[in-house]
Parts: sequence; C-alpha cells; structure tokens
Amino acid sequence: MGTSTPAISEAPRLRRTLGLWDLILYGVIVIQPTAPMSVFGVLSQTGHGHVVTTILIAMVGMLFTAISYGRMARVYPSAGSAFTYVGQEVNSSLGFVTGWSMAMDYMLNPLICIIWCSKAAMNFAPQVPYMVWAVFFFALFTVLNLRGMKASARTNSVLAIGMGVVIAIFFIAAARYIFGHGHHDAQFYLRPFYDPQTFSTRALLGGTSLAVLTYIGFDGISTLSEEAVNPRRNILLATVLTCVIIGLLSAVQVYAAQLIWPSNEAFPDVDTAFVHVAGRAAGPWLFALVNLTLLTANIGSGMGAHLGAARLLYGMGRSNALPSAFFGAVDAKRHIPRNSVIFVGVVALLGAALISYELGAEMLNFGALIAFIGVNLAAFMHYYVRASEKKLTHLLPPLLGMGICLVLWLNLSKPAKIAGAVWVVAGLIYGAIKTSGFRHDLINFDPPPEEA
Repeated sequence: MGTSTPAISEAPRLRRTLGLWDLILYGVIVIQPTAPMSVFGVLSQTGHGHVVTTILIAMVGMLFTAISYGRMARVYPSAGSAFTYVGQEVNSSLGFVTGWSMAMDYMLNPLICIIWCSKAAMNFAPQVPYMVWAVFFFALFTVLNLRGMKASARTNSVLAIGMGVVIAIFFIAAARYIFGHGHHDAQFYLRPFYDPQTFSTRALLGGTSLAVLTYIGFDGISTLSEEAVNPRRNILLATVLTCVIIGLLSAVQVYAAQLIWPSNEAFPDVDTAFVHVAGRAAGPWLFALVNLTLLTANIGSGMGAHLGAARLLYGMGRSNALPSAFFGAVDAKRHIPRNSVIFVGVVALLGAALISYELGAEMLNFGALIAFIGVNLAAFMHYYVRASEKKLTHLLPPLLGMGICLVLWLNLSKPAKIAGAVWVVAGLIYGAIKTSGFRHDLINFDPPPEEA
C-alpha cells in the first residue's frame, strides 16, 4: 500500500457534504411527510377501511428492505445503489435489469409529481392550461437541482418544517373534532386497525400494495453514498430511521382521518379525500391549507425524486451500463451530473403530456418492488451465503423483506405489470445489443477515486 495519493485525476467528482440529518431530511422530503394524505381515499376504499393496518404492514416490509439497503451501502458506497448491489453479489446482467427497473421507478416519481402539481395548480388558476403548468414545474425541478446538492438540502429543510407545521395543525383540529363528537363504542376507535364487518384478506393485501406508495423513495438515500459523510454508518441509519419516521407519522395521520370520515361514508372525490377530511375537521380554511400543503409536498417530492433519478443514471453511466460520456459526466463547477438532471426533466415533461397519474403511480411500484427484491437478495448472498459465520440476523431480514416485497409485487394491477414488463423487455433488448448477445460484462463496477 502506498503512502501517497496520486493526483492524476482531473475529472470533477462528487463531494462529501451530507450529514445524517441531511440524508434523513432528503429521504423524508422524497417520500413526503404528507404522503398518506394523497393516497388516503384510495387506501380506505381498497382496504375496506383498514388504513392503519395497511400502512403498518407495508412499513414492516420496507423496514426489512431498508436494513438490506443500509448494509449493502456499507459494502459498496457507490451512487449506483440497487443495481450495483445486485450486479456485484448476484449477476452483472441481473444488476443491469435491476437498474433498468429502478430507472423507470425513479423517473416516474418526478413525472407523476409534475402531473399532480399541474392539476392542483389549476385549482388555483384554472385559466392557465395544464401543459403550461407542466412546463413550469419541469423547469422548477430542473433548475433547482442544477443549483447543486447543498442548495437542494437547504430547500428540503424549509419544506420539511412547513409541512410539519401543517400536519401539527391538522392533528389539533382532528383531536378537537373527534373528542367533540364523542363515541362511546370502543370498537369505533379500533376500526382503522380492524373492522370485523368489512375485513377481507384480499382487500387488505390490495390496500397494502397501494400503501407501499407511502414509502417509495426511501431507497434514494443510498444513491447519495458518495456525497455522504461517513456513509458506512449514516446511510444505514438514515434509511432505517426514515422508514420508521414516515411509517409512524403516516399511521397517525390516516388513523385520525379515518375516525373523522368513517369508511362507510362515501368521499366526494376519492383522489382528494384527505382534503375533504380536513374541511370536515375545521372548515374551509383548513381545506385550503391542506390543499396548498399537498401541492407544496409534491413539489418537494418531485425535486428530490428528480435528484435521485439523475444520480442513479449517473451511477449507471459511470459503470458503463448507459453511455458514460453523457450520463457519467459531472459538471466541473457544481459537482453534479448535469446531463442526467436535464435528461430526467425532459423525460418527466414528455411523460406528463402522454400518460395518466394512475398508470404512472402503478408502474412506479412495479419498478420499485423489483429493486427491493433484488437488494434483499444481494444482502442475503453477501452477508449470509458467502459469510464464514452464519448469523440469524443476516438471514431473516433479507428473506422476510424479499418475501413481503414479492407478495406485494404479485398484487399489483394487471396494466401495471404489462407496462412494466414492456419496459423490462426493452432493457433486455438494449443490453443484448450492447453486449452482442450478453457475451461480455454489461457493467463496469470499478469505483472512481475519492475526492479529497
């Protein structure tokens, strides 16, 4: 081992600036602390009112997967995330398929945020056409992420504080409403967990598959390994803590909402059900405040997801899974993958013009769950199969995470499976052409030198 570090690399690289709380804030904003508000109506309808149970079951599956993500980030502190782990521990080609599926997942998140934000903005200014708003939010996400990582982290902090205040206001209003309309039947307070009159295993599984949307984005923390301080410790802690924080916060939110608006009452609009819950709890002012907050939350989520998608493409480009000259390039001034940031923005804008929010959300789950299964498999291979000492703590989390994610993937809708399969097949065709029929390695996993 040499004692000096060669100063031969002139190419700009990513810079380590993110502490533990930067990572947690990034994860919380990407997921959204108000995430269950957007899907509450659909969760209540699909799960027959068992909203809290679906949120908590999904949290368990995501928690096992978060442990696997954190452990694998210790072994491979690379921006490539899941595709790196699967490619190194299982198979290079399977790593590419995982990365290809993740690329769909990551690019769909800012895409559906653009759709949702554009339609929400039309509620305030209906005279402005949808596509004008779509272009506006595309430009907003892209420009802010081109400013650099620390600028995005500061923006995340402001958004987290603002949403936290609104959530606290909702809890106060909800408590006043619930206790002001007292119910002497104890069973009433347990129905969001279990209602014997409406319980169905099939409905519960269907609702849980949708509840995964509440957690989508936590895996993006692992893509920041090369920009994190002490990544071997902080990536694992941030990933697990983000899932726990979001899971518990979401459970309390939907519990209060379901008590205010029982599942046997129809919503005026299922997609915006939580806004109507807020209106019932405190009147028009809270209706408007929650509506504005959800718009703000989706802006924050869209920016964070845009950033995660760009860094995933950067990792794949640097590893030669995608054209490295374009996707693997880093801007010399701001140390960000500028080309990937712009590319994700353009794809999101085009998608917002062509597909619906519902299809985009369902396809997002398809790609995310494939990546989750792959990461759990990689953790199982590295920490148990190849380990000299077989530990139960290295066996159970990845196996349970894999099993739960597989069950949830099987419960996705048929249109999502078909659209996702088309994307995967397109990736296989690309990979076959790139490797002349998979005759040589698809990805180069050699890590770049660290920046001092």
